[in-house]
Amino acid sequence: MAVIRDAAVAAGLAGFAAIQTAAPSFGVEVSPVGVRNAAEIEAGIMEFAPASNGGLIVVGPPSSLFAHRELIVTLAAKRRLPAVYAGVAFASAGALASYGTNPTDQYRRAASYVDRILKGEKPADLPVQAPTKYEIVINLKTAKALGIEFPPTLLARADTVIE
Repeated sequence: MAVIRDAAVAAGLAGFAAIQTAAPSFGVEVSPVGVRNAAEIEAGIMEFAPASNGGLIVVGPPSSLFAHRELIVTLAAKRRLPAVYAGVAFASAGALASYGTNPTDQYRRAASYVDRILKGEKPADLPVQAPTKYEIVINLKTAKALGIEFPPTLLARADTVIE
């Protein structure tokens, strides 16, 4: 499993570390692919693609790789690599699946913080909040092209299923 992450973003390193910790319990070997631009994305995927039974995980924050989402999705499809992404926008671009935070919920929660600051609260006095709402998006069109069938229980849990 190749884990594509933005080499310049610390969250990508943390995401890889979490995957690397869990991988042995699933019998999966992971390889980091640190990228900063389109050329590095293409080279990283092309280098990994010949491995049999491989797949991709693209870790976030989604915004750091968002500009290259169509390139990543296209390369994964061309090389027939199943790929899971951290951002919901990747699935609508043709990715197999995504699991990530709900941006609308985060914006709504940020707006309440802005309101509190404008009413006089000091930003340093406000607690740090972690995301609380996550979304699973599954693209059945891509799954069919890759010959992958999702279990009905996972399809039922998905927030969005693209057909």
